[in-house]
Amino acid sequence: MERIAVVMGKMHSGGKKNLVMEYYRHMDRNKIQFDFICDKDSNAIPKEEIEEMGGRVFEITPYQNILGNLRDIRKICRENQYKIIHGYNGTMNVFSMYAGWCSGIPFRINESISMAHKFDRKTIIKMILKPFSRCFSTHYMANGEACGKWQFGNQLYEQGKVAIFKTVIDTAKNAFDPEVRKAARKALEIEHSMVVGHIGRLTEQKNTLFVIEIFYEILLREPSAKLLVIGDGNLKDAMLEKITDLGIRDSVMYMGRREDIQQFYNAMDCFLLPSLYEGLPVVGIEAETCGLPVFFSTEISRESSPCTDIGYFIELDKSAGQWAEEIIEKTRYNIETRTSRTDEVRLAGFDSESEAEKLIEYYEQLLANT
Repeated sequence: MERIAVVMGKMHSGGKKNLVMEYYRHMDRNKIQFDFICDKDSNAIPKEEIEEMGGRVFEITPYQNILGNLRDIRKICRENQYKIIHGYNGTMNVFSMYAGWCSGIPFRINESISMAHKFDRKTIIKMILKPFSRCFSTHYMANGEACGKWQFGNQLYEQGKVAIFKTVIDTAKNAFDPEVRKAARKALEIEHSMVVGHIGRLTEQKNTLFVIEIFYEILLREPSAKLLVIGDGNLKDAMLEKITDLGIRDSVMYMGRREDIQQFYNAMDCFLLPSLYEGLPVVGIEAETCGLPVFFSTEISRESSPCTDIGYFIELDKSAGQWAEEIIEKTRYNIETRTSRTDEVRLAGFDSESEAEKLIEYYEQLLANT
């Protein structure tokens, strides 16, 4: 059994954590084990679950203190003498790849799982680091074509040097269940409402405030509608203030940060994802698996929608009212025809079990060359 250093940066609730944990839960851990290296200010490290599966968690100096962060990564790498280090931090991977290089780790995998947008405050840092992000890496990986080309360039991608391992989910766990839907809607007292859903970090990237604007327009047309929001982030207070200012507090259910989200997918009637940018969003794939129509912004790659007949892409320059009209039209039809989409999602390559086997093979091929 070989241990791999997996550098997570901030292990918060959301896509990056879900992506890595889905691979980890379904891989053969008798062959490969993960050691998770996480910033100590992470808010959702599943330490107990990881340790039960034989993994280890190292909590290090947050990257805001980059010298301390690098010192800690190098110390862990040297003490454990890894053969593979795998970074999941986008353009920030240059630092963990450097630490791996300094520590003599022969295989340094640099993975891209997100992109950038001109209106996101983190974009300046990403663009500064982007030209250097390939430095000290021996191998490149991405969760989709768009992410691979964005960080590593078209040439490297076209040469076949960027391995694609898709965002994956447990398709069986995320299947649509009419009984779960009935129970969840009864518990939430929303049996007779059109329920609009949004799950994700409450940040500029996720376009959180526009979600509220869209729902307000939906509410003008469907007065009994409800918005169900799950997540946390720096825009939480601004979101709650906007909800109050619009006078729609009684129509919005803010659930905070949750891990038990499958019941909520079942309770929803549609799902909003008007992000400024994404890699391959986990929540969108989970929602489609559960038979929900998902309304993406056109800034998100179309490879994010494995079920093309319930994945809709709308331009961000359209008004909240135009979004609302399309959402209502498509959602009304889907409620009557809703069914699980597990088979389609599996065939599109988003299933945890089959993709985890491929990842093990990838690691083993590298290790065979040591």
